[in-house]
Amino acid sequence: MNRLLAGLVCLLLAAAVAPLGAQQRPYEDGPVIVVTAVKVMDGQFENYMEYLNGTWRKSMEASKEAGLVAEYRVYSAQAHDPDEADLYLVTTYPNMAAFDGLDAKMDPIMAKVTRMNYRQADEASGKRVVMRTILGSQIMRELVFK
Repeated sequence: MNRLLAGLVCLLLAAAVAPLGAQQRPYEDGPVIVVTAVKVMDGQFENYMEYLNGTWRKSMEASKEAGLVAEYRVYSAQAHDPDEADLYLVTTYPNMAAFDGLDAKMDPIMAKVTRMNYRQADEASGKRVVMRTILGSQIMRELVFK
């Protein structure tokens, strides 16, 4: 009798849990996108684009070849007021796991491309303040419908 009761309880629990497993989300996690908002200083647009087309582009291409970056883009935008971004740098990563140890993976790539160590690269970035101001970055994840 106890064995029959135990079997019945197990059967009822299995029946109760089954609908929970069947309720799946209609989407799955997709790639991760980092959008960096940039305000380019007056008279510096062409200079900054020259930098992006040179060093930045080379580092993005090397990162792409290494499998760290899936894609990258530069978007121009019409700012509605003087404090808004007029340029967006968009970098796509395969997933959130790509951020684990990213600096350690990127440092050798950047050193090879720029011929600078991370301290020199940081100093060079500071010198670009005359060309642009980084307003901030936002991380977004694409949700891909199944």
